[in-house]
Amino acid sequence: MKFIIAAAGLWLLPMFGTIPAWDGDRHQVSESQYEVLMHQCRYANTSQARSECRAAVRANYRVGEADPSLDCRTYSSVTVCGTLQLSANERACVRDSVAKHLSYRRAEVECYAFQ
Repeated sequence: MKFIIAAAGLWLLPMFGTIPAWDGDRHQVSESQYEVLMHQCRYANTSQARSECRAAVRANYRVGEADPSLDCRTYSSVTVCGTLQLSANERACVRDSVAKHLSYRRAEVECYAFQ
């Protein structure tokens, strides 16, 4: 039974993309993906939040092979990757923007960068 489940999982894997490359506790990303992750920290609201963001990137990612499954997106000339840690004001901005028919992904990036 385990063999059947494993075989089905391997068969379905190409339908959902590749498995992210992990090196112990650190996620492998390309140099350009790593730079985006570090640069997006400049949009955090406070100096402490920016420092924590950069520390989290250093702790969780390392330069290696590109990860095609890393969620990177660009809106209004701002590129971000991964999950954004939004403040309460930024989350309210996203809700307001989505209510005004902006896509969630675009609202998330713009509110993170410009709020």
